[in-house]
Amino acid sequence: MGQTARVSTQRKPGAVAFIHSAFADPLPSSTPAAGDPTGEGLARPPSLLGLTAQLESPAAAAQSSADREMRKIPNNGNLKMTKVVYPLGLFICLFIYVAYIKWHWASATQAFFSITEVASGARRGHQAHSAPGTAAHGHEVFYGIMFDAGSTGTRVHIFQFNQQPGETPTLTHETFKALKPGLSAYADDVEKSTSGIQELLDVAKQDVPFDFWKATPLVLKATAGLRLLPGEKAQKLLQKVKEVFKASPFLVGDDCVSIMNGTDEGVSAWITVNFLTGSLKTPGRSSVGMLDLGGGSTQITFLPRVEDTLQTSPPGYLTSLQMFNRTYKLYSYSYLGLGLMSARLAILGGIEGKPAEDGKELVSPCLSPGFTGEWEHAEITYRISGQKAAVNLHELCASRVSEILRNKVHRTEEVKDVDFYAFSYYYDLAANVGLIDAEKGGSLVVGDFDIAAKYVCRTAETRLQGNPFLCMDLTYISLLLQEFGFPENKMLKLTRKINDVETSWALGAIFHYIDSLSRQKSPAL
Repeated sequence: MGQTARVSTQRKPGAVAFIHSAFADPLPSSTPAAGDPTGEGLARPPSLLGLTAQLESPAAAAQSSADREMRKIPNNGNLKMTKVVYPLGLFICLFIYVAYIKWHWASATQAFFSITEVASGARRGHQAHSAPGTAAHGHEVFYGIMFDAGSTGTRVHIFQFNQQPGETPTLTHETFKALKPGLSAYADDVEKSTSGIQELLDVAKQDVPFDFWKATPLVLKATAGLRLLPGEKAQKLLQKVKEVFKASPFLVGDDCVSIMNGTDEGVSAWITVNFLTGSLKTPGRSSVGMLDLGGGSTQITFLPRVEDTLQTSPPGYLTSLQMFNRTYKLYSYSYLGLGLMSARLAILGGIEGKPAEDGKELVSPCLSPGFTGEWEHAEITYRISGQKAAVNLHELCASRVSEILRNKVHRTEEVKDVDFYAFSYYYDLAANVGLIDAEKGGSLVVGDFDIAAKYVCRTAETRLQGNPFLCMDLTYISLLLQEFGFPENKMLKLTRKINDVETSWALGAIFHYIDSLSRQKSPAL
């Protein structure tokens, strides 16, 4: 699928654990009953000696003649019973089959939660292979694999968790690898999508110990890139990925591959941030909000504390989340089409998924005057140029961006009182212009984006820049945050990692998936 973007192999020291899997139990086989070691009690064909004895016996011959006479007499009672017995037998067989399938899936799910640590401090891959059983140190180890199929690439996250009895799990290790382009690039040739998926699966096989494979959930969630594809093309891609997953050695359910709706994406990112900051572990501790700006969509999610927010939120903006035996009422919404790349296209005057008519050039007041070039988005190449003799580039650009955002974003007053983390393109653009450290991240106020936008746009009026979209992108981010309701002095934290873990929605999504499996196993909890 392309070149590797990044591989993280940081591993915290710790024990390697093994799991007993019930996923591949052998089917029952027919064996002689107890006390019958030769199997004589089983049904056998009549012996030749027995038949010969009957032929030699006159009494047997007479009896045989009588039997033939009896077979000439119709037996309506037996016919009626046959009509009843056959359907009943079919029903019993079907019932047994369904019961077996349910038992088989329950066994696999139970195996997932029987993961235990067996060799504290041993080196992974070189420890003694003790049989899985009760955790030697009172805690469990388990893994989860999440594929993030985004608009610009496919990424795999392999997570290792530790859990003390009765406590919230902790993340002890993450492996991350990304490939380009995204799945949506193979919409017209789904077979080509399999090589990249298989390459990322091989990474998971190397990272997850062999004994854990059959109890490690494997899930793929596709985001805005596939949401923007025609439904039939998207489903063909997902079906092909599902076939590859089913052939893997990991725990694969019927819901292993799906297109993630925008709200779930925002909620999963919220789980990630609040798990990593410790907010989910401590009841009553203030949670943090989440802002994510992707290529095709943007999300905002937080836990409202003000009744007015709950009462005035539009339909579809509030969602319930159950995690760790608690229920959260979240404000979460995803704006499809307002991701940075989709917004660029809209600002330029293009239409998602359609080439410009007759190769027409897209002209924008947000580009440097006199600039001409090409820009590729979603496998379509557009010819673009800046507006001639433009003055006050920022003002013209802000006017155009405001048109794109008008009446598309819901404003809520409570956001000014909630601590927010911002990710993805928020981070990238801030680092690009020096508002935060490119490696460590940092904090800024919303107004910093506006200051940077004005400076960059003013510079672009007189000379071309390395990134022709910088004026446009910064202006868009500044106005988007204002539309959400953030004042200029509102502080935001921008980071790629918290406690050395990527702050993507992938961790929250696999965490939620595992928690749902746990609730299925123990519904009374």
